[in-house]
Amino acid sequence: MVIKTAEFVKSSDRWQDCPEPTMPEYAFIGRSNVGKSSLINALMNHKYLAKTSGTPGKTQLINNFVINESWSLTDLPGYGYARVSKSMRKDFEKLITNYILNRKNLVNLFILIDSRHTPQAIDIEFIEWCGENGIPFSIVFTKADKLKPTVIAKNVEHYKSELLKTWEDLPEIYVTSAEKKTGGEGILDFITKTNEFLMHNHVKF
Repeated sequence: MVIKTAEFVKSSDRWQDCPEPTMPEYAFIGRSNVGKSSLINALMNHKYLAKTSGTPGKTQLINNFVINESWSLTDLPGYGYARVSKSMRKDFEKLITNYILNRKNLVNLFILIDSRHTPQAIDIEFIEWCGENGIPFSIVFTKADKLKPTVIAKNVEHYKSELLKTWEDLPEIYVTSAEKKTGGEGILDFITKTNEFLMHNHVKF
């Protein structure tokens, strides 16, 4: 997929205020320091599309973008570890879960995981929650440039083993680096093929 246009549409603090659900939507989510904004910018080949910050928890609203005038990309607030009050964290969680459960044109959720770490309970729990609620998702490992490829591969296998304790099959898995702009082609290919399938089958939202 060639990214010809990537336009910011709006930020919303309620899922009901998101743009009209007229096109396929793909959302990105992860822990608040997972490198989500950097990956989105790398995928879109745009330095400043999603706001990046050294402070975890910078994204506090649902941010919608339209890509190639044909599909929607959503940057969701991070879950866990944000340096905010407990009440604000609960508001984030409510905002995220309401969006995921109610957004009818949400085609796929890309769950971002820091490839440098062993399986984190908060990530496993979120993945399990998606499974229990029938949410289609893929797993995207980020920051693959920070460690040797053999160590990254070992960490990814560790996650797979942990998930296979409760899952029969695993979803699509991508290993990416925003710094080196690697691994994103697979994500964009997946989006392209999914959009073609939806169009071929005349899926309306």
